[in-house]
Amino acid sequence: MSRLIIVEDQPALVASLKRGLEEEGFEVLTASSGREGYKLIKKEPADLVMLDLMLPDGDGIDLLQRIRDEDYQRPVLVITAKDSIEDRIIGLDSGADDYLIKPFDFNELLARLRAILRRTTSHSGGKLRHEDLELDSLSRVATRKGQSLNLTMRQFELLEYLLQNKNRVVTREAIARDVWKSATATWTNVIEVQINQLRKKLAVPQSEPILHTVRGRGYQLGDEP
Repeated sequence: MSRLIIVEDQPALVASLKRGLEEEGFEVLTASSGREGYKLIKKEPADLVMLDLMLPDGDGIDLLQRIRDEDYQRPVLVITAKDSIEDRIIGLDSGADDYLIKPFDFNELLARLRAILRRTTSHSGGKLRHEDLELDSLSRVATRKGQSLNLTMRQFELLEYLLQNKNRVVTREAIARDVWKSATATWTNVIEVQINQLRKKLAVPQSEPILHTVRGRGYQLGDEP
């Protein structure tokens, strides 16, 4: 499960983002000021920070520059109504990984988050892990308990996607959109077939079940939901 920190002072927007992102499987922590945001970022590990620039106690750029000066490595997505080219350049030069203008479409936000988190994974060497399961995106090899898994290309892509979202429930619609790249994949049982085949290949001797079906919601790789 990816953990996000949102530093934003508009209560209605925070509530909407938190609700929507949690429905998508993210864990969300929030702060309503720069001071609260700094304390939260220093205290709580997170996969990504969403940062507003117009905060009640100062400019979000100051917070961004401060955490970057202190060698904070996690990605930061700026969300702001400041839409001039100069503002965008300042934000990116100050250490933001991406810059999203308010008001924005929630689906575009999700796409930006997925892209940033994918880049973060690739920068870490292209390897994804959960306990005794390891996937190397560069060599396209997956192993469990050191045993190589004989996966088709589609099964490898599916496992990679599930690992990128480990301990999160992913829906059939999300798999169709992000793995099959086609909404029509939900019209047949092709996803269920591939999930079942992948589950069998993950069941190496003396291993615990790792791929779970969450009735009425989708699938989760990792801890039992």
